[in-house]
Order: sequence, then structure tokens, then C-alpha cells
Amino acid sequence: MAKAAILNYIKRPSPVHALTGTTKLIFFLSWSISSMVTFDTRILFVMLGICIVIFKLSQIRLRDISVVLALAAVFLVLNNLFVYLFAPEYGVEIYESRTVLLSIAGPYTITAQQLFYHLNITMKVICVVPVALLFIACTDPSEFAASLAGIGVSYRAGYAVSLALRYIPDVQREYINISQAQQARGIDLSGKDKFFTRLKNSVAILLPLVMSSINRIETVSNAMELRGFGKEKKRTWYMRRKLTGNDWIAIGLAVVVLVVDLTVTFWDGSRYYNPFL
Repeated sequence: MAKAAILNYIKRPSPVHALTGTTKLIFFLSWSISSMVTFDTRILFVMLGICIVIFKLSQIRLRDISVVLALAAVFLVLNNLFVYLFAPEYGVEIYESRTVLLSIAGPYTITAQQLFYHLNITMKVICVVPVALLFIACTDPSEFAASLAGIGVSYRAGYAVSLALRYIPDVQREYINISQAQQARGIDLSGKDKFFTRLKNSVAILLPLVMSSINRIETVSNAMELRGFGKEKKRTWYMRRKLTGNDWIAIGLAVVVLVVDLTVTFWDGSRYYNPFL
């Protein structure tokens, strides 16, 4: 059975899919800025609620993006771990108070302020990553390129991003085919062998994968050159659509979230909501 693509456009009859690429790009950029700027826990919980609603509307299932979510979870755990290892009292400095819950050793203590800071950075990632994945899973690569052109990005750059998104599932499909072919030849890639043995055997997959990727790139570049790609400064887009009422509602929601986020975040001159005062 073929595995699902790690990161790919998933076509579904949902209101999120029906939005234009330009709308989804504007929403994603606005949402990302809102999440990155604020450390206000109240705002982050509201954004998380909106994120859950959008996820439900998109009809994208968790198993469709489970691999990327798992990688994001690993990154999140490592990020929290290293933040604590290198700055175990950073939350105390930010919130200007110290409530010790548990002493470990030396400078390493667990404080309520540090836990609250870790909660905030975790919430920021949880708010951004699902929306980023939905943006990729709900936007056709060609429409994404058109949306980049719609906000003033060079169509050459937009087309490069579009090709990269299209290429991800192709690389995964090619990897699976080569892996199965090598296993049929007796090369064991399972977890039974030692780590270095598996690492050596993986070269039998990576080398053909790299060579096939180079051939594919050369084929695509020749085809684009023969069609005169890049000759003109501008171009038209077949996948570009006009904004509808739902698009304006989504853009309006993104603007409202951003404005409220910036207003509440900097109302008292600080990015941090401090419940310990």
C-alpha cells in the first residue's frame, strides 16, 4: 500500500479550499505575525480556538498530516528542553517574580513563571503550525504561485515555490519505489540490522534518488526554457481567481485578529501578559 504524501495538496470540498490562494496567503501571513508577536496567553488561546474551527472546516484529517505534526512535536519538545537548559530562570526575569515549585540541582529549579513562559512558547507553535500545514494542504501549487504574484512577488519566485511543493510528493513516491526495489534485491533497510549497516544500505536508495532528481530537474528546466519562461516581466495565471464574499470575510477576520492582537499585546507597553502581578 502506498503511503500518503508527507506534505501535499489534498483536494476536499471545503469552504477553506474554496478560498482563493491570495486570501489564504494573506490570512497565513497575518496569522503568523499575530502568533509571533504576542506572548499574551489570552490572545493565544483565542487564536487556538479559531484554529480548531478552521481545521474542522477544512475537512483535513489529522492522519493526512500526521508525519509533519509528529516532526513539529519533536521540534517543540526539543525547543522547550533547550530553552530550559540554557535559561532556566528566563521566565522569572520576564515576569519579575519567583515562585519555586520544585528544586532540582544548582540553578535548575522549576518555577511557576518558567512553566508559564514555556506554556506561551508552546501555544505560539501550536497556533502557527496547523495553519501553515492547512495552507499547504488546502492550496493548489499553481494557485499558490498565482497568489504570490497577486501580492507583488515575482512570478519566477512564485513558480519556483510551486515546483518545490509539487516536487515533495514526487520525491517521496520515488523514494518508496527505489526502497522497495532495493529490498527486493536483498538489501535490508529494516530496524533489524545495526545502525551503521542500515546507514550504509541507505546509500543504495539515496544515490539513485539524487540522480533521478537531477534528471527530473534538467527535464523541467529544459521544458521551461523551450517555452520561453522568464522572457517577459509579467504573465497571466490560469489558476488565478477573483475574490468572493467569503474571501473578503476571511481577509477581514485576519485583519481583525492582527489588530486586536497588536492592540492587546502592546496596550501596557509589554509583549508579555503577566498574571503574577
